[in-house]
Amino acid sequence: MKVVTDPVIVSIVGPSGVGKTTLLEKLIPELTGQGLKVGTVKHDVHGFEMDRPGKDSFRHKHAGAQVAVISSPNQIGIVMDVDHDHHPDELGMFFSEMDIVLTEGYKRQRRPKVEVFRPEVNKELLCEGDDQLIAIVSSVAVNVEIPRFFMDDTKGLADFLIGHFNLVPGGKTRC
Repeated sequence: MKVVTDPVIVSIVGPSGVGKTTLLEKLIPELTGQGLKVGTVKHDVHGFEMDRPGKDSFRHKHAGAQVAVISSPNQIGIVMDVDHDHHPDELGMFFSEMDIVLTEGYKRQRRPKVEVFRPEVNKELLCEGDDQLIAIVSSVAVNVEIPRFFMDDTKGLADFLIGHFNLVPGGKTRC
């Protein structure tokens, strides 16, 4: 038996508006309900503002701090300048205690992917032919030889991910 220290990273991919965030909102409780520690990364190629203008941490960052941390008894938020778009593996320091990390985006990365497909949003699969595509979430039949799940079958998708990656709820040991 092998003791694993790095979490499994799976990218949930698809075009804007296809339902990736909705899927994650339903999938995360299924995985955590089975005892897994779940982390997420939202990839935003356009940049973002996490804090609201006028708040102290926002003022610190805009005054020139390269790292601004918001800390409370229940949460920590970090905004920091970076020199490149970070690959999910480079963000590992934030997820060392997780069993699985679900990314929203990173469709071009070489890692396991679950594609959300809705023909009314996109006419063809984004990752067709990608050997890292492990499952499809779609309400229509898709001509691929990998598992397909309906959008409301997040329990089935969670069970598939647990089995596919031999995840052990509550532990870091996988075979």
